[in-house]
Amino acid sequence: MREFRRGLLATLPLAPGVVAFGLLYGVMARQVGFSPWEAWAMSLIVHAGSAQFTALGMWEAAGAIPIILTTLVINLRHLLMGASVAPHLRGLHPLWKALLALWMSDESYALAIAEYERGRGSHWYFLGANVGIYLAWPTSGLLGALVGTAIPDPGRYGLDLVFPLAFLGLLTAFLKDRISLVVALGAGGLALLGADLLPGKWYVIVAGLLGSGLGLLLEEVKEAWRNS
Repeated sequence: MREFRRGLLATLPLAPGVVAFGLLYGVMARQVGFSPWEAWAMSLIVHAGSAQFTALGMWEAAGAIPIILTTLVINLRHLLMGASVAPHLRGLHPLWKALLALWMSDESYALAIAEYERGRGSHWYFLGANVGIYLAWPTSGLLGALVGTAIPDPGRYGLDLVFPLAFLGLLTAFLKDRISLVVALGAGGLALLGADLLPGKWYVIVAGLLGSGLGLLLEEVKEAWRNS
């Protein structure tokens, strides 16, 4: 259980960002008509911040099918995340893989993959990181929903900046060399361009795939240069 505790404790530096993001979610859930317990249940069951925010934005103007399809597109990024962590889970029982995939969040994935790349990762550490984020997210969402009516405009307090700032903080752990920096900047630029040119949230997947392709291309060029 030492590895589980290590993963659990690794989420503590991220907890303030997760809590602030969860508070904002709870506030917005109340504004579209959710009760505190409905907002809490959504966090417990869905456990996907970006998908939940998207669903809230569409709640009053769209039906169930458009909401489900849109959030599915947004969460397709988990295919890329799962593919990158899969080599480190070889030999693990399928039930373990399913459990890790079920609770995997952007933050816990970032912690786990960073440890795997350092040679110190394990599935117990991964599980601990998953649980740490899972404990913080629904709790903060419920708290935000309970006080939601007292905060009429979350943007006034800068809470809408929590999400991008938290992910910028996570990104810094992966900027280890020039290739990773170029890939990060390239994927960011593609996402901004795609947001203007592509409908819905497809720019998330397109930028992720093209950014991954760019990283693969640069790695191949680097390897060819070394062997020449």
